[in-house]
Amino acid sequence: MYQDKTLTCRDCGLDFTFSASEQEFYAEKGFTNEPGRCPECRAARKQQRDGFSRGGNRAPRVMYPATCAACGVETEVPFRPSGDRPVYCRDCFSANRSVRF
Repeated sequence: MYQDKTLTCRDCGLDFTFSASEQEFYAEKGFTNEPGRCPECRAARKQQRDGFSRGGNRAPRVMYPATCAACGVETEVPFRPSGDRPVYCRDCFSANRSVRF
């Protein structure tokens, strides 16, 4: 039913083959558009995107000092404690969370 197609990559301009098995895979997944990038450019773009989402191009997270309300250990949290609610260290937070849910 499907036949190999030759497509042109929108990034590098080189021709690549959109194989019959890839077309079948796309159809099974419900994808309606053909790929616009060759496998190499797709992999490079995915790696760039994954690096960004894992903090590759993001400013480091600011951590604030706090004292755990349960055990009294000094810890750091990713928000500025306001003082009106308890702050827990990672261990106490995890233990408290498992009890609530």
